[in-house]
Amino acid sequence: MTGPHKKNLRLGEILVQQGVTTPDQINIALMEQKKSNEKLGRILVRLGFATEAIIRDVIGGVIGQESVNLDQAVADSEAVALIPKNMARRLHVLPLTYESRSKTLTVAMTDTFNVVALDQIIVQVGRDVEIIPLLAGEAEIEKAIDLFYGFELSVDGILKEIETGEIDYQSLDAENNEYSQPVVRLVNALLSDAVKRGASDIHFEPEEGFLRFRYRIDGVLRQIRSIHKNYWSAIAVRVKVMAGMDIAETRAPQDGRISLSLSGRPIDFRVSTFPTVHGENIVLRVLDRQKGIVSMEQLGITDDALHTLKLMVARPEGIILCTGPTGSGKTTTLYSILSYLNTESVNIMTLEDPVEYPTNMIRQTSASETSRLDFASGIRSMMRQDPDVILVGEIRDEDTASMALRAAMTGHQVYSTLHTNSALGAIPRLLDIGVKPDILAGNIIGVIAQRLVRRLCQSCKEPYEVTDLERNLLGLKTTDRQQIIYRSKGCRQCDGQGYKGRLALLEVLHFDSDMDEVIARRGTQRELMRLALSRGFKTLADSGASRVMDGSTSLEEISRVVDLTSRLKQI
Repeated sequence: MTGPHKKNLRLGEILVQQGVTTPDQINIALMEQKKSNEKLGRILVRLGFATEAIIRDVIGGVIGQESVNLDQAVADSEAVALIPKNMARRLHVLPLTYESRSKTLTVAMTDTFNVVALDQIIVQVGRDVEIIPLLAGEAEIEKAIDLFYGFELSVDGILKEIETGEIDYQSLDAENNEYSQPVVRLVNALLSDAVKRGASDIHFEPEEGFLRFRYRIDGVLRQIRSIHKNYWSAIAVRVKVMAGMDIAETRAPQDGRISLSLSGRPIDFRVSTFPTVHGENIVLRVLDRQKGIVSMEQLGITDDALHTLKLMVARPEGIILCTGPTGSGKTTTLYSILSYLNTESVNIMTLEDPVEYPTNMIRQTSASETSRLDFASGIRSMMRQDPDVILVGEIRDEDTASMALRAAMTGHQVYSTLHTNSALGAIPRLLDIGVKPDILAGNIIGVIAQRLVRRLCQSCKEPYEVTDLERNLLGLKTTDRQQIIYRSKGCRQCDGQGYKGRLALLEVLHFDSDMDEVIARRGTQRELMRLALSRGFKTLADSGASRVMDGSTSLEEISRVVDLTSRLKQI
């Protein structure tokens, strides 16, 4: 019996002993392994039998270190500059990503337990830099060293190269030696830079005489670069090739998807092109699975809101709606709830447009015009698949709403999104699209209204004493002593923005029998609000005010996304 096979048997035995997998699952994975050279742990993750985190915690060194596929990886210029080419080739390592704020360097290695190589890297980059090793094949590393060390990789350097050189359009989609083209490296460098900065969207915007690059970071667009418009056609062709689009079609909108390995983890980009008077506008939505799916406790909401949310989720049937504008984190919140519910004893099925975060053990389906599957017909078919929990991407019309409510009435837990400004606004919106009030009553578990606000940078936030108007907005009494709150300032840690990261503001409205009665007889919104407040309901403005008081964000930032004027009337 060979050494690797013994190792695989040991791995399987440990996983079964720890209760992570069953013997049947190990047998299936071992059969799959005969078809490929994948590690047993990676096969188990791919099949959905275990998560990466659980395998890493339970078996540690038995499985070896986390691995990276260098065929889809992009190395950034900061990382490559830290280790010379001859040293990288001698140690069989490839620097992938350097995070200057946390001082961490991610490197691909053929042997992640090579202490001598790790020590030499530490001596080269400095002892204050943490090294994160990832496993990769020797041939892959050799090929990647030739690729990334042979050419300029920084955005500034590539732009300078573009301004002085000619572009060969024919080689933009070539498989061999594509890195010789600066445009190929520029697109990769911009995508890598956007992910490192934590951008959620990347905008390529053609103007009359130049091309503008903008990133949406923490919900706010920020201009990064601008170059001459002469290079836009080459960049557009490259993005379309990567996204699998028709490069000849420039007058109709197109959608595509790009998958890359950045910072040692898989990142997807949802690509959309749209014709404008100055050329095609291209926007890429960054879908980072590692950041997109978090636990309910990591959503950053208050303890009271979390407790109410868990009470709502505990109800076996009914519908829970999540409302808010585009980009307010509705999908993240719903997937956090699904992850909380996701066990082998529950069948969770989703119908989305499109599927943004592929998740193990959840049956996910894309609803679109091309697949001839809309939300209403999709729910009807899904109910024959014996689901316990159903997620519908969005309720847009009466057909979808009635089918979602029918699923809720037949013993299913249903989750969906709706575009309204507040939690209470969901009721008149559903009545407006044609849902009858007596069907709504008793079938809605609750409504979550959500906004995302930027978090004040903890390194530079500036304290100051509240003014009379701010005291009024925050609901402070005039007899209260001097109250200190914080505002943004700007430093190197936050790129001069004054804010770093985001947090969620939620208003969670849990429906009870009294509220159902008001809905059934078409009671007014004022009546519903009075009843909700008597049950301890906190509005988005209340949630925002509490976040200002605890120093998490500023009053100016809350005012950007939430209407605080109603609080002036109440006081």
